[in-house]
Amino acid sequence: MHEAVARMLSKYECRGLNEYINALREILQDIALLGLWRGKFFEKAAFYGDTALRVLYGLDRFSEDMDFSLLEPSDRFDITNYIIFLEKETEGFGFDIRVERIDKAVQTPIQSAFLKADTRNQLLVIETGEPILKAIPKGQILKIKLEVDTDPPPGFDTQTRYLLQPIPFSVRAFVLPDLFAGKMHAVLCRRWKGRVKGRDWYDLVWYAAHHPELHLSHLEQRMRQTGDWKEDAALTSERFKELLIHTIHNVDVSQTRKEVEPFVRNPETLSIWSREFFLDIVSRILFV
Repeated sequence: MHEAVARMLSKYECRGLNEYINALREILQDIALLGLWRGKFFEKAAFYGDTALRVLYGLDRFSEDMDFSLLEPSDRFDITNYIIFLEKETEGFGFDIRVERIDKAVQTPIQSAFLKADTRNQLLVIETGEPILKAIPKGQILKIKLEVDTDPPPGFDTQTRYLLQPIPFSVRAFVLPDLFAGKMHAVLCRRWKGRVKGRDWYDLVWYAAHHPELHLSHLEQRMRQTGDWKEDAALTSERFKELLIHTIHNVDVSQTRKEVEPFVRNPETLSIWSREFFLDIVSRILFV
C-alpha cells in the first residue's frame, strides 16, 4: 500500500464491509481532488454539495458523489479535459480507475463523468482482510459520479480551503452560507418521483447545529433558475420558513431516516427525528 494511502486509511476505524467501502470511496475522492488541482480545474470551478461539506467542513456522514460549479457560465467547458489528470493521479497511488464521461440524451448544463473501478481490486490495494474481500460479489463496481454545473446561478462566494492528504494542496469551494443555500434548494425543490432523500434532512440538522447562516438571496437565485420561485418580489425569510414548514408537514420521516442510515456511523442518533424536531430546526436558521 502506498504510504500516503496508509496514512489516509488510518483515520478510519472500519468495522465491516460497508465502512471499508465508504473509506475507500472517500480516499479516492481526495485523490480525485488532487488530480483536479494539478489540472488547474479550480481556476475555473468550485467544489460544492454534500461531499464538499464532508471533506472540507467536517460533515459527519459519508457522501457518494462530487459536485462542482463553474465560477461563471460557459458553454465551452469540457469535463473530458480533466480525465487524464484524474486517471494519472489515482494510478500514482496504486489504484486502477477508469473515468468515463456521461453523454446524455437530453442536453443540460450539467456535465457528468464516472470514476469506475472493480471494488474488490481496490480493496486489495488498501490491504483489506480476506473476510471482507470474500463478502464482495464478483464484478461489483465502485462508482463515484462527478458533476459540473456549467450554468450556475449567480450570487455565490468561494474561498480557498487546504487539504494535507495525500499531499498538501488547495481546493476552491463555496462558502458555507452558499452551501447551505444549495442544500435548502434540494430540500425544498428536489424532485425524486415521490421519494425523499434523507441525506438532505441530515445535512439540514448539521447546518443548524454548526453553521446556521443561510445566504437567502443565493437560494432565491437557485429557485428562480429552476422555476421554483416565480414571484416578482424577493424571497423573504418569512416566506422561506413558510415553504420549509409546508415541506416538513409533508415529509415521510421514517423514509428519510431509512435512506440516510447507511451513511451514518451511529444510526441511533436519528431516533430523535420527527416532524416536531424538524419544525424546531426551522427556528434555528439565521439569514445573511
